Amino acid sequence: MIRRAESDRGSAAVELAILFPVVLLLLFASIQIAAWFLARNVAMAAAQEAVTAERAYNAPSGTGQARAGRFLDGAGDWLVGPKVTVVRDGDDVSATVTGRSLRFLLAFDVSQTAHGRVERFSSEERP
Repeated sequence: MIRRAESDRGSAAVELAILFPVVLLLLFASIQIAAWFLARNVAMAAAQEAVTAERAYNAPSGTGQARAGRFLDGAGDWLVGPKVTVVRDGDDVSATVTGRSLRFLLAFDVSQTAHGRVERFSSEERP
């Protein structure tokens, strides 16, 4: 049997008291990183929804903005204060969704952009 020296009594409690804040910090940091990734995914999906709606054949202006807004309303609160910007430049459509991630320790800015081409029918025949 191994005996501890008298001077080592209570050292486990002191070690635990020192390590416990570090463990809590790592736990909250991992939750914050997960919230940031979820916010990025929500922003990207909303931008893709906006581009998909806006690039549809004969889609009226503002269709992408409306669809992205509906998507964000149903996506939960992972993206705080979202702002959707849809730009239609000739045959190109781009949508940018910005906001902030949910805050546990810190809030991070999130910005995602999707691009697409407007659908057009052509009279060319394919073989």
